Formats: sequence, structure tokens, C-alpha cells
Amino acid sequence: MSDTGLPEARGGYWSSLASLVAASGTLVCCAIPALLVTLGAGAALSSLVAFFPQVVWLSENKGVVFGVAALAITIAGAMQWRARHAPCPTEPRLRDACLRTRRFSARIFAASVFCLGVGAWFAFVQPALSA
Repeated sequence: MSDTGLPEARGGYWSSLASLVAASGTLVCCAIPALLVTLGAGAALSSLVAFFPQVVWLSENKGVVFGVAALAITIAGAMQWRARHAPCPTEPRLRDACLRTRRFSARIFAASVFCLGVGAWFAFVQPALSA
């Protein structure tokens, strides 16, 4: 995205990206393995674990993974909230870039919340329903 020169716009954008990366960890930890097993792709899951043994660590420490992701999303949400009415430059080209960045940051933030929700479903809710 274009750099508008405003710290509020950049902070919201980068915090949203950080929250998306953190929330993606919840998918790797819990949702993707559950999906592979559900689809009958246990061999694919074992190949994934053999190639990326860190997946086992993520699954064993899902409380930490979800805690970090929730903290990142909370910080990103606070920065989005703070920057929602931040002024944009008056020059049309810069103003448009500022508004585009703000909308894009909001979409990234929404994707982060969605990823965290899907991961939480497969990590905590679905096992409780299956028991």
C-alpha cells in the first residue's frame, strides 16, 4: 500500500498484518489438521507433520498460540479504533491512498478475527461437541 506519511494509518495497517499472521498460527495449529483428518487425508497430515514438526508443538501449546493471537488481534483492534477518525491529507491523491489503506487494514483485521474464530472452533468447540 502507499505510504501516506501518517503514523496512525501505518500503525493500523501493520498491526492488522501482524494480527493476521498470529491468527494464521491458530489455523495451522488446529483447523488444518482437523480438516485433513475429516477429509480422510491422514496420510497428508502425517506427511505435513514429518516435514514441519513444529505443527506438533503448536498443537501441544494451543493455549499459548491462541493467547498470542488474541493479544495481537486486541492490539490491532485498538489501533484500528484509534485510527478510524484520524485525519487524512487534503491532497486528493494522498487522501485516496489514506482511505484505501484504512479500508484495506479493516479487511485484514476482519480476516484475522475470522481466522481466530475458525481456529478456536476446531481447537476448543468441536472437540467438546464430539465428546
